Amino acid sequence: MARAREIPGLSGGMSMREAAARTIEVRTREVFEHASGVLDTSDIERVHDMRVATRRLRAALEVFEPSFPKREFKRSLRDVKELADALGGRRDPDVALAAVEQIADSLGNPERAGINSFIGELRADQAVGNRELEVALAEVVESQLESRLLALAGLARVPA
Repeated sequence: MARAREIPGLSGGMSMREAAARTIEVRTREVFEHASGVLDTSDIERVHDMRVATRRLRAALEVFEPSFPKREFKRSLRDVKELADALGGRRDPDVALAAVEQIADSLGNPERAGINSFIGELRADQAVGNRELEVALAEVVESQLESRLLALAGLARVPA
């Protein structure tokens, strides 16, 4: 799992608004750094890392909510939640598939037929999750979520 990046210059002496801006900027970049290759089902850790990054971003948004204009905040948080949901829809079958395949490796031929059928079902679920994630990623690009989040961070620096 990818570790959370340190927030440069974050200190207890800075204003909440500046802390909000710096935190959201770093957490936003983390999410989008993990987007490359996230649809590759042969490397399930990419989805996991991006999903964890969205959770960190969501938590930071919620903690610093008072620092942001209400309308922009609500839209951004909603879009981050939708992306996280799509990542979760892909991640769940990934985890199940890895566990079932590990069990299948320990079975003899007679037992493999039934478990192979179940593996096929999980792969189908994974494919559906991947298509839904692909759509969600396209919506993220179209709605310019990354730049909107960075702009939102900038708005925290503007006095209310």
